Amino acid sequence: MSLLEVENLALGYEGRTVAEGISFRVEKGDYLCVVGENGSGKSTLIKTLLGLNAPISGSIKRGDGLKARGIGYLPQQTVHQRDFPASVKEIVMSGFAGAAGFRPFFSAVQKAAALDNMRKLGIENIAGRCYRELSGGQQQRVLLARALCAADKMLLLDEPVSGLDPNAAEEMYSVIERLNKDGMTVIMISHDIAAALRYATHILSVGEEIFFGTVGEYREKTREAAER
Repeated sequence: MSLLEVENLALGYEGRTVAEGISFRVEKGDYLCVVGENGSGKSTLIKTLLGLNAPISGSIKRGDGLKARGIGYLPQQTVHQRDFPASVKEIVMSGFAGAAGFRPFFSAVQKAAALDNMRKLGIENIAGRCYRELSGGQQQRVLLARALCAADKMLLLDEPVSGLDPNAAEEMYSVIERLNKDGMTVIMISHDIAAALRYATHILSVGEEIFFGTVGEYREKTREAAER
């Protein structure tokens, strides 16, 4: 079975449907970019995949032992969150909170994993610094390291380069690409179609018309639409 199978999904909140007829599959090691206009249901889809929102109809099936708690989630930051007064290490370690259960402390294995994730993101040298003193790019790396602590097989990223300057955005894309090549399955919401076509293996376009396929198939579809 695929890592994730979504069939004829209808999404919404507060009784309002925002998208419907969504079907796609995600295999281990895929890099899926979700694109579409503002308000098309991209963030609602991510929250539904995480179990934070209930689907209106349709089905979501997880395979290969994937559980909602084993999915790392990087949401869009609010202005208030950017000013959070905690250390880098504390924020990264909080990614294990869901797995800690009733234990008041993190295990030695979790501490070692957090350090390894900080090393992967190149932020081990700022572990003791206050999060709100960091640049936007550094903050996103901290939050991605936190998501990795929660991730077993999959990362869900909601506009991970939003608000970053071009250099910081390119660095973030490179980090995500490296994590994917190391075996982490990625689902990322993006407004950057060029980056999606450059890095992703598959594209899911949501809106009035739903498309799911490989990057090559998406290129062919958009070429045919432009020629009409």
